[in-house]
Amino acid sequence: MTYLVGSHHVTLSVAGAQEDVDFHTKVLGMRFIKKTVLYDGSVPIYHFYYSNANGDPSSVVTTFPFAQAGVYGKRGTNQAREVMLSVPDGSLDYWVKRLGEHGIEAKRSEAFGRGRIAFHHPSGLEYVLVGNETDPREGFTGNGVSAEAAIHGIHGVGLHVYDQDRMVDFANDAFFSQGNVMEEGDVACFQVGKQEYGNFIELRGNRTDGQGTWTFGAGTYHHFAWNLDTLENQAAVRFDIEGVGYTDISELKNRTYFKSHYVRTPGGALFELAVTDDEGGWDCDEPAEELGKNFMLPPQFESERESILSRLEPVTSD
Repeated sequence: MTYLVGSHHVTLSVAGAQEDVDFHTKVLGMRFIKKTVLYDGSVPIYHFYYSNANGDPSSVVTTFPFAQAGVYGKRGTNQAREVMLSVPDGSLDYWVKRLGEHGIEAKRSEAFGRGRIAFHHPSGLEYVLVGNETDPREGFTGNGVSAEAAIHGIHGVGLHVYDQDRMVDFANDAFFSQGNVMEEGDVACFQVGKQEYGNFIELRGNRTDGQGTWTFGAGTYHHFAWNLDTLENQAAVRFDIEGVGYTDISELKNRTYFKSHYVRTPGGALFELAVTDDEGGWDCDEPAEELGKNFMLPPQFESERESILSRLEPVTSD
């Protein structure tokens, strides 16, 4: 029987490279675990990876700083929008204060029985910290963030859609919904996969904003990735998704650290079906103790290292 474990990572198109590194490490206190490049296209663009203490699947935020290429996106409907991260339930006051100290306006609220804080990435992307009483993932204690406040990992994804029912149908028919759809105002919430954490989908009915962009473009989501556990299960899930009619799905792509298919959902958001197999993992190309310290390239780009570096702005992560 096919299955989905939970979330794997989230990938965003941001603006400046250094401001993105500073935001995720110096403000959010996340661990910088990988500095490489976008594998698609001919223009060299950084690809940064940030995580909790252990780089668990369901803990990783990755970014492409696309302002360097002069490419900007448009946030809108039929698009993934909110980056939802899990933090200890008692840490929300701490985060309001910390964000304020970094000049970031934070708004407290509560939804679906959990406290939360909404704020923005420097490139305008919408972030939400969600308080969770029980979350087994270990936060990274970097840049002054204690274990009592550190980000556990992903809480879920917030999607803006013109028609919520079509996404609920997709989840029920092809994407391992746990059922039990909760509703508050114009937002519906449910979980997919086997895990009890990190796999929430929130659907906000949005018929006001224009269509959001789906290409790479600074200031927008690119995709949300889910953990399919094994290559055999991944292939079977892809086959099943196509079998119920969702055929806008890619061939298998090797991203070095994991292998992936991509499927465009009926709500517009791009979902990735990811597997970290025996050939992958964050330490497959550099020692675990040096993660994020080196500029890593896949073998097909290694001969162009100097040319690629010359076209990228220097960044520091200390």
